Amino acid sequence: MPSISGSIGRRGAVLAALILFSASTLTTWLLEGRIETLLRPEATADRAIYAVVANILIGTALALVLLRLLVRSGTVTRELAGFGGRVPSPLRLVIALALGFGLYLLQGAPTLDPVVLANAFAQVLVVSVAEVIVCWALVGAAVESWLRPHTRFAWLPAAIAASVLFGLYHFAHSPSFDTILMVALLTGVGFMTSAFFFLSRDVYATIVFHNFLGVFGVVQALAASGRLVTLVAPQPALFAMAAVTVAVLGLLDWRFIRSQQDRAKAA
Repeated sequence: MPSISGSIGRRGAVLAALILFSASTLTTWLLEGRIETLLRPEATADRAIYAVVANILIGTALALVLLRLLVRSGTVTRELAGFGGRVPSPLRLVIALALGFGLYLLQGAPTLDPVVLANAFAQVLVVSVAEVIVCWALVGAAVESWLRPHTRFAWLPAAIAASVLFGLYHFAHSPSFDTILMVALLTGVGFMTSAFFFLSRDVYATIVFHNFLGVFGVVQALAASGRLVTLVAPQPALFAMAAVTVAVLGLLDWRFIRSQQDRAKAA
């Protein structure tokens, strides 16, 4: 039987994760949904502020700092959060890439232009990293850790919680992401990401898989509105922002999640 203090600690981890999710959602609404930033291609400064503050600083950096605190307290493990092992798995990354691109093809593949796909992948990646870290690595892992002493199927309510929160998070975005129908659809997308995350237990591979689901949505929307031409040439700004996001994720993972001390204990 779990101790009372341990149970309180795990419940506290869930509460902390939900507070971080709420902060990420509120910031997204303030910097994106409230002023419809993504509907204004000319609003370069607003788009950059939204990407940096809501996704990189809060959704990635602050979320990983909180995850580090939960791991150090023993309420959540690195393995449950998708950061197990010494380094990310190259095999799982390849599998995620193959599955993600396969789903893109199965859904109709609005374009196979490699430049368009590269631009779209970079554009979506900044948001995808924050979504996976907050909804799955943080909230999902905290819920599973809380329920594990009570059921061996703790991953199921954790998957439901992560998927539903991922859907609800889109109410903070600009139209048409903020509609009930779209939120329900994106919750379904969240369940696909949950299946991959809880089977692979690899946050990096999950990000790649999840990002392809987002790429399809972006490319399909641009094709439907006749604006796919905006991505036919390489977009250095998109690649730069994606590179910064990956660098922040990798650095904080190495420094705070998979530290030398933690690796020594795991060896």
